[in-house]
Amino acid sequence: MKSAVCAALVSMLWACAPAFAQEASPVGLWKNIDDVTGKPKALIRISEDKGELRGQIEKLYPAAGEDPNPKCTACSGAKKDQPVIGMVFMSGLKKNGDEYTDGEILDPDNGKVYRSKMSLAEGGKKLKVRGYVGMPMFGRSQVWVRQE
Repeated sequence: MKSAVCAALVSMLWACAPAFAQEASPVGLWKNIDDVTGKPKALIRISEDKGELRGQIEKLYPAAGEDPNPKCTACSGAKKDQPVIGMVFMSGLKKNGDEYTDGEILDPDNGKVYRSKMSLAEGGKKLKVRGYVGMPMFGRSQVWVRQE
């Protein structure tokens, strides 16, 4: 009888395990896919500090003839002429329901900073990232693919 009770308890714990599973998070390594060409552009490491997410470029996938280690010549301020690889280009994103909002994202190609938001898709295997001016409908989106 004891083994039947133990088996029942174990079964109940296994049934409840998904409720205790850690919620999916954007923290990790992502490959961003260009929304125009459909080709990979970079590997990005997203980390969290005090409830805010930030993204740092770890690797670029330059097209033939492009500089493999470009500098952000179009950027202003402290990022002006800094190497793109290693640059923190995304910051301030905070969890807001199923999304991460209120962040900023820098486009190193044109040096412009946009507001940003993002959300996980496909069980955390993909990340929908949107940069915009003013309202989210005035912007562009990319889908990033988890690498870890």
